[in-house]
Amino acid sequence: MDESQKNHLKAYGITYWVLKQGGTAQWLLNYKGGSFMFAYNPDFEKECVIRGVTYQVIADVQGNAILSEIASPEANMDAVKLEKAPKVAVYSPKTKQPWDDAVTLVLTYAEIPYDLVYDEDVISDKLVKYDWLHLHHEDFTGQYGKFWAQYKNVAWYQDQVRESESDAAKLGFTKVSQLKLAVAKKIKDFVTGGGFMFAMCSATDSYDIALAAEGVDICESMFDGDPADPNMNKKIDYSKGFAFRNYTLSSNPSEYAKSNIDTYWTRQPKYGVTETNDLFTLFEFSAKWDPVPTMLCQDHEKIIKGFWGQSVAFDKTFVKPDVLVMGEAKQFNEVRYCHGDFGKGFWTFYGGHDPEDYQHKVGDPPTDLSLHPNSPGYRLILNNVLFPAAKKKKQKT
Repeated sequence: MDESQKNHLKAYGITYWVLKQGGTAQWLLNYKGGSFMFAYNPDFEKECVIRGVTYQVIADVQGNAILSEIASPEANMDAVKLEKAPKVAVYSPKTKQPWDDAVTLVLTYAEIPYDLVYDEDVISDKLVKYDWLHLHHEDFTGQYGKFWAQYKNVAWYQDQVRESESDAAKLGFTKVSQLKLAVAKKIKDFVTGGGFMFAMCSATDSYDIALAAEGVDICESMFDGDPADPNMNKKIDYSKGFAFRNYTLSSNPSEYAKSNIDTYWTRQPKYGVTETNDLFTLFEFSAKWDPVPTMLCQDHEKIIKGFWGQSVAFDKTFVKPDVLVMGEAKQFNEVRYCHGDFGKGFWTFYGGHDPEDYQHKVGDPPTDLSLHPNSPGYRLILNNVLFPAAKKKKQKT
């Protein structure tokens, strides 16, 4: 899975497919950029050919030699056995298109199956059927992404508000913010029980804020019909969230920001951020001693192109000290990729919207991943998808 691989993204789909067929695979951490090895089967080889994935057929003696090389104490490598294809769910409105979200886009391209779930499914405890859950770029605070000032008169925004209010009433809630908090808490239960939650874009900071603001009205009247609590910032409980602390909520309903966690405004070009220097670095971990972050950082490149989104990156000042930072832009004091465990489960936050669309905007055409089959930014997403297949073996105690 180094530069010789013609299609990194579909290679993950092949590995997932092998697991679905009842096979097992070895994830060779840090071996040629993080590779996969499984027992030869003519059907597996045929599938690699069909999907355009580069592969090598090797003799058993060669396979054993690779494993011996990896096992050497001097080598920062490890082999992790993948045994079962995780059952994948994506939290997303049924009306959204696949290209609205990078994860659904790459799952479709890699041919990894997933189910869509949304508020009613979560409230009715259907998450117990899944191992892995992705949060679409939702605003869990009930403020509709803080798009009110710019889009309040646009049909798609009005439709979103109308649908959300209808769903909340149907499920017995008087406010959308109350429904989203209930959903956030159910997802927290999912993680506590051993699930893996992955979030990108605004589903990261808004999720943490929703949990921390439980019992506090942080929504102004245009969002929920009554004024926000003027003392909201003195009442939020940072301990209820996964990743962030000591941040300040935005009380201006016209400001395109939920808090100062997101660096959207402080990283504007006038502060020195350009597409050329917008890069972040993946951390290197010990494969044998820290297999979890090593798996999540497998890539053929260690310097990753940055990209924008509703929530772009996280100001490191507000990241909790026990959060594992896996990718950061030191020059901007930004965390782009971070991870933690909670209860029996795990979570990962990845800033930005689309790793191959630098400034994705409302109405932009979908990214054609056939033009980016070796995207290092998208590989990080797929690391997270396969991680639960090895989770039981590597779970913390």
